[in-house]
Amino acid sequence: MSTAIRGPRDGVLVRRPGPQELHPVRTHRRRRALELALAVAVPVALVLLWQLAASRSWIDDRVYPAPSTILSDGWDRAASGALWPDVQATLRRVIGGYAIGTVSGYVLGLLMGSLALVRAALEPLLDALYVVPKLALLPVFLNMFGLGEGPQIALVAATVFFFVWISTMAAVLAVPSGHRDAGQVFGASPWQMFRHVLLPASLPAVLVGARIAAGVAVLVIVASEQIAADDGLGHLIFDSRALFQNDVMFVGIVCVAVLGVLFSELVRIAGRLLTPWAPRDRGRSQS
Repeated sequence: MSTAIRGPRDGVLVRRPGPQELHPVRTHRRRRALELALAVAVPVALVLLWQLAASRSWIDDRVYPAPSTILSDGWDRAASGALWPDVQATLRRVIGGYAIGTVSGYVLGLLMGSLALVRAALEPLLDALYVVPKLALLPVFLNMFGLGEGPQIALVAATVFFFVWISTMAAVLAVPSGHRDAGQVFGASPWQMFRHVLLPASLPAVLVGARIAAGVAVLVIVASEQIAADDGLGHLIFDSRALFQNDVMFVGIVCVAVLGVLFSELVRIAGRLLTPWAPRDRGRSQS
């Protein structure tokens, strides 16, 4: 950032460039290094504090096992193959439900954002359904699809649908009227209006909603698996807690956290590749 110095005689304000202007690349690298160091240091410090508290008996390690115990048990379960069926079951349900919910939410959000009559007809109904807790719909899906994968996938799809629908409809409605007018002046067809105006202007906001939905999808499937499933990470967490196997319970919790972060990051990376014209959500220095 530049600094301002006032002259001793004539009161002239002189601006001198700061480090950010003189060495922008170096300044950006230093800032990124600091951000990365903080991102790593904070969780590492918390884990070390947890390890110290467990080893010094500040907390009951039967209820809150030490991170080293959790890591050892997780490694053993992964090496023996006992962990992967639950991980695969959760992944299968999340990916299937997320794909269905994203496509349906985007299509309907696009229609409702573009056509006022469709919006007037469906928005009150969808607003009423949106406020219903999605776990409350699990018995309905169990009646519809029976036991198995169907209710789990349907619950994730319903949850993701509302996040993507709302973000898509809001993004389309937020496209400046000047963009639409410019397309009409150049005689753009409905497809050209969508391809060259609505899609580029709304897609960044749509992908933000899709990224939020990715994290929520993991939360919902874990809660659903605790209620109505005989496998998956949610079932592993709930079952191990009932058997007082707290080390296994924390292994499941860590797997859920890693799965949620990875899934959300994959959506974010896909969004950056699909919208190179949009500003990045992180890792960009501010001028």
